[in-house]
Amino acid sequence: MTTDSGSTTIPLHLVDLRPTLSGAEMAAVLVPPRQFDTASFESYRPDRDYPSQGETLHRVRDFAKTWGPVKSGGLFGRGKKGAAAAKPGIYLDGGFGVGKTHLLAALWHAAPGPKYFGTFIEFTALVGALGYAETVKLLTGATLIAIDEFELDDPGDTMMMTRLLGDLVATGTKIAATSNTPPNALGEGRFAAQDFLREIQALADRFEIIRIDGLDYRRRNIEGHARTLDQAGLDEAVAALDAAGSRYTVDSFAEVIGFLGSIHPSKYVKLLDGLDALVITDVEVLLNQTDALRFVAFIDRVYDAQLPVYATGLPLDEVFAGDMMNGGYRKKYLRSVSRLIASTQR
Repeated sequence: MTTDSGSTTIPLHLVDLRPTLSGAEMAAVLVPPRQFDTASFESYRPDRDYPSQGETLHRVRDFAKTWGPVKSGGLFGRGKKGAAAAKPGIYLDGGFGVGKTHLLAALWHAAPGPKYFGTFIEFTALVGALGYAETVKLLTGATLIAIDEFELDDPGDTMMMTRLLGDLVATGTKIAATSNTPPNALGEGRFAAQDFLREIQALADRFEIIRIDGLDYRRRNIEGHARTLDQAGLDEAVAALDAAGSRYTVDSFAEVIGFLGSIHPSKYVKLLDGLDALVITDVEVLLNQTDALRFVAFIDRVYDAQLPVYATGLPLDEVFAGDMMNGGYRKKYLRSVSRLIASTQR
């Protein structure tokens, strides 16, 4: 990294940053990722080879028509004139990169405020930071809670979210959620929906299940692995970042993994504030599942921030050991692989 005068400066290191994030700040960032700032139903492009995408678009649009004043003694009012009666929740179940987050963001943009959009981990982190009662108080009155990538991995978190959503639905809030289904896994889309309905128990009959199929859009025009650089390629990339005046960090993969374990995942989003790119050197296989899951959460935030990643060593899509890819967190790892490929090829 160099200054305008050409003198060399000490590069930034991710591991030297110490982000802080209050509960109020956490709530303030509960909005769609910036690549979905302008997401709309009109900008969604269904793949004609997969009719369920067009059908899902119409059904989510119909759901968006149902907002109206809350009637005394009921969950929801009649909504807009001519709108069909709808359940207070929708659940988009499908593979990676088929547009679920786009549609969820479009629905959020279409909803009147106040409204909140976040990943499952962001909402659980909010409860951790504020406490359950304060979180309910903060979110009560919201027209919509949009939860991207609803997770069923941790029974405690799932039960807590079920309780939270139940309390909010009882006051008139609508819920929209998505989850991922691994590609090339016959029947797992159906099983994902069944798992969701079983785990949310009392809320199950409040959700309309919508199945959406298709190819991962992030990989339609991308072949092979995540991009990895040799030293010459890395030097060239860093020189280009310097020439553009970019703010970036340089850390080894081992340093990043160790650092992520020292801060709460809710702070990962603040960690990336003001950065234009990440440089990660000497990438290697992850053997510890806890480390791997933290890295998945971190890459979710990197992807949401649309930051390019320049890496050396093992291709980043190969960091998850084989037994991890075949285990209970397979969905998370497959999603992360897709995002790592996209992030290294920006």
